[in-house]
Amino acid sequence: MSFFSDFKKFLMKGDIVALATAVVIGAAFKTIVDSVVKDVITPIIGVITGGTDFTQKFIALDGATYASLEAANEANAAVITYGNLIQAIINFIIVGLFIFLFLRAYEKTKKKEEAKPAAPKGPSQEELLIEIRDELRKK
Repeated sequence: MSFFSDFKKFLMKGDIVALATAVVIGAAFKTIVDSVVKDVITPIIGVITGGTDFTQKFIALDGATYASLEAANEANAAVITYGNLIQAIINFIIVGLFIFLFLRAYEKTKKKEEAKPAAPKGPSQEELLIEIRDELRKK
């Protein structure tokens, strides 16, 4: 086999296709989560914290005081943007929550499917053949 046919076989494995699908869905899911964080969660946290915008929280390493992160960046100051870390942690928790809720709902539907009573089984092939044989002997 050639390199390309082996590579094609590898790419078309079910696991790889499922992984690629998961990556695409995950990327789309990220935009939803980003919107939830930016448009819903962050404003709520802002109200709770008195209007604090975490993405603007930083520490200038040169010891100077800057009015904003943009001002520090314009001065080429080295800064630690710990607000971005806080935002990333919030994003992580929300993604984890969404995945947890999704998997929990999935498991519930899976359990419902398993709990459905099995269709009544009819006679096996052997039992049917025995019945036919017995009927033929009677005639």
